[in-house]
Amino acid sequence: MGIFDKLGFGKKEEKLQEGLEKTRTGFLDKISKALVGKDKVDDEVLDDLEEILITSDVGVKTTLEVIRRIEERVARDRFISSGELQQILKEEITSLLKENEADRPADFDAKFRQKPHVIMVVGVNGVGKTTTIGKLAHMYKLAGKRVMLGAGDTFRAGAVEQLRIWSERADVTLIQQGQGADPAAVAYDTVASAKSKDADVVLVDTAGRLHNRRALMDELGKIKRVMGKVVEGAPHEVLLVLDASTGQNALQQARAFSEVVDVTGLALTKLDGTAKGGIVIGISHDMSVPVKYIGVGEKIEDLQVFERGQFVTALFEKKIS
Repeated sequence: MGIFDKLGFGKKEEKLQEGLEKTRTGFLDKISKALVGKDKVDDEVLDDLEEILITSDVGVKTTLEVIRRIEERVARDRFISSGELQQILKEEITSLLKENEADRPADFDAKFRQKPHVIMVVGVNGVGKTTTIGKLAHMYKLAGKRVMLGAGDTFRAGAVEQLRIWSERADVTLIQQGQGADPAAVAYDTVASAKSKDADVVLVDTAGRLHNRRALMDELGKIKRVMGKVVEGAPHEVLLVLDASTGQNALQQARAFSEVVDVTGLALTKLDGTAKGGIVIGISHDMSVPVKYIGVGEKIEDLQVFERGQFVTALFEKKIS
């Protein structure tokens, strides 16, 4: 039983279906139209499917891989009915989504191999990075973990104050030195304090300036080094926060950050209200990085642990009223 069920936040699957409503409606409607009058999957159907996947923000690289796999199955099985196509799509898309590694569990009540477990959070301004950190802190706290936050985004005006407000909402400790402070010094102090106070989880915010990648690379590299001096292997995770509603722009951001830092997990915000939910599939496959969390609403419990089977099911199955 997940923490959402334990705390009475309602059914996760229903919320996920609601959040993916626009993506699912557009996706399924296009597939249905492409299959009208067809009794089998042929070249025309595959061409239509390729266009549907690309326009659904799945991305070119991932789309071509899906089409290649379906073509192999058609060649092997000789005949695939249009009715079987959705099931095949579900299977292939599920297999393309990366799973979490055992030493980086996503569940809030999971046990970590290291203590404290240090997570460096990266992402450009405006994607919901600070809000995501606050929600993660809240959920970890509710799961019984001791949580500390580090206000390492000292460049953007208001970032430290915003994180302070979230730390108070979640009732967790925040380490800060104010705007303009050295981010690496904040990170060092945060991890050192977490170690001395026997904290379970540390979430360190960082600046999201992509216009100068060299400066960002130097800054993030310094932050990583100083944390590693305090706790071996830190940071144990680098979580990249992306705004799903930006579609292919989110993929471009992911590629840019991967050039700067070793991203180990993704958090996609604002899936609700967008028809670009297919980007979840494209980014995970393109980057070979697991999606760990998705945002399907504004409430604090609407930040969900990503489960690929549930996501694909919600993407294909219409909501039952």
